[in-house]
Amino acid sequence: MARETEVNLIVRGVETVFGGVPESHPLRHGLKRSRNGSMIYSWINFAETQAPDIGARRFWCEGFDLEHLFSSFVKMARLAVSGCLALILGLTGEPARAELATGSAFARSLATAVAETEGVAAFYKASGYRDLWTGPDDADRRQAALQAFSRAADHGLPVARYDASALVAAFQSARTERDRGQVEAAMTQAFLAYARDLSSGALTPSKVDAGIVREIARPDPQAMLQAIAASPTPHEFLRDLAPSSPEYARLLKEKLRLEGVIASGGWPNVPAAAQLQPGDQGPQVVALRDHLVARGYLTASAAATYDRSLLRAVQRFQLDHGLTADGVANAATLEALRLPASARLKSVIVALERLRWLGDAPRGARHIWVNLPEFMARIVDEGRTTFKTRAVIGKDVEDQRSPEFSDVMEYMVINPSWGVPRSIIVKEYLPLLQRNSNAVSHLQVVDNKGRVVPRGAVNFAAYSASSFPFGLRQPPSDGNALGKVKFMFPNVHNIYLHDTPAKNLFAHEVRAYSHGCIRLGDPIDFAHILLSAQSEDPKGVFQTELESRMETSVSLDSSVPVHLVYFTAWPTARGQIGYRKDVYGRDGRLFDALSEAGVALTGEQG
Repeated sequence: MARETEVNLIVRGVETVFGGVPESHPLRHGLKRSRNGSMIYSWINFAETQAPDIGARRFWCEGFDLEHLFSSFVKMARLAVSGCLALILGLTGEPARAELATGSAFARSLATAVAETEGVAAFYKASGYRDLWTGPDDADRRQAALQAFSRAADHGLPVARYDASALVAAFQSARTERDRGQVEAAMTQAFLAYARDLSSGALTPSKVDAGIVREIARPDPQAMLQAIAASPTPHEFLRDLAPSSPEYARLLKEKLRLEGVIASGGWPNVPAAAQLQPGDQGPQVVALRDHLVARGYLTASAAATYDRSLLRAVQRFQLDHGLTADGVANAATLEALRLPASARLKSVIVALERLRWLGDAPRGARHIWVNLPEFMARIVDEGRTTFKTRAVIGKDVEDQRSPEFSDVMEYMVINPSWGVPRSIIVKEYLPLLQRNSNAVSHLQVVDNKGRVVPRGAVNFAAYSASSFPFGLRQPPSDGNALGKVKFMFPNVHNIYLHDTPAKNLFAHEVRAYSHGCIRLGDPIDFAHILLSAQSEDPKGVFQTELESRMETSVSLDSSVPVHLVYFTAWPTARGQIGYRKDVYGRDGRLFDALSEAGVALTGEQG
């Protein structure tokens, strides 16, 4: 009997205001029970006969036209309609207000709209279906949210998902409490989408690229609604949803700068020369100088000679772009210079999305940071790089690209044996063994219990890739594929960091050669740094185990988080943004997905 309850509440409110309503009053007699048992106001001429000249603002409550209902009382008591309603709704008390709300047209409309979203439905049910966005007391929160939605492009987010203009139009066109319930639900859904996207990313990365296996922590809808409802400063609450890392702030600044470059027509043209080097002169050198001046690597000068200042500027550019820093504008350097601002802006937008996936989860006071496109591995202590080394990553072929994920390093193995991954056994080594059972003689054939099986006892030709029951293992040796040490953070992807005998590969600019694991250029020093946290003589501890020539596991007293990441745009220590090639094409696929979601570049092509 929700409607009867509402009427009784209204009557109680009127009694409070006017000192009692007699049983014979038309208000009471103007109610009758309809066939379905609900209570409705049926004396349609009630207001017209007693207050035909009063023009009041129309309020609706589940079939009651309160303009008519209260107009006579307004006339009799000489009160404004707004004052009458305020007194009625204000003096009936909080329990009555909640009871009225839960049975109102607004509440019914809202409940229906959010019924399929469990956390949202629970939030509104717990609050008695109080409005969060559409009430007169919600103005600050509503304004803060609509402003944030309209500026979502500042973060490289798809503005259409939260469409502030459509929400404003819905507010303006709402005429009934049912309409307001629909707008309330739409506003909540827009807020939750914005909060989710800004705090944890607009994309589900594994749906875009199978190599991105990072686990994303999504915010709980009910908790998010409770938090915004309780916040006394909604503008700050919405602002603080974005990652708080300094890298995020610097990338936002770079995004703004690049948008300005694009809007102004892009960077100056790069000379068409095949190569420029110190000592060269002429208009092509001037063009190179002008380009580097525009990008902040050089102060303005009219010099037409490739002098020392230009050489140093080229070196800084090369360092920021992962190129050999010899100061010569060779083909690779000129190619990097020719990439337009719009291409760099795409990298920045994708980098912002990747940082949102990481969120504000602690990276670890000490952690290992491997940026795959940079081909570098770092040990970071309290936000500062304390050790770095070149890295080799997986080849750019299917099933060999290094995945992106985070885990925890627990131990290292000194003098490791190499258990050949199943995929390598059946794709590369089994065909060789089927042709020649003595092939790959540096590897042992082992059974499923790790026991060595004589090759003469195995008919390799009798097995297929799916039926081959043996494993292959390389015992510790100077030529072992894992070198002298491997660093273990056990994971389902069978990825780890390790040494390698193929030291020549670290001299290359692009170092994608492994089957997926990360090879380190200076693994011994890497081990020393890790062991220094638990030993006063880390070099001695490592050397003792190494000289034993026995496979030995050394546990880390404190596990170390490991983050395999993929940033083609990342802040440098000198304040610039460094850029790298999209070695696996992942950034391209991610930007395409963001574009499909509604993200657009600001300005014209630069």
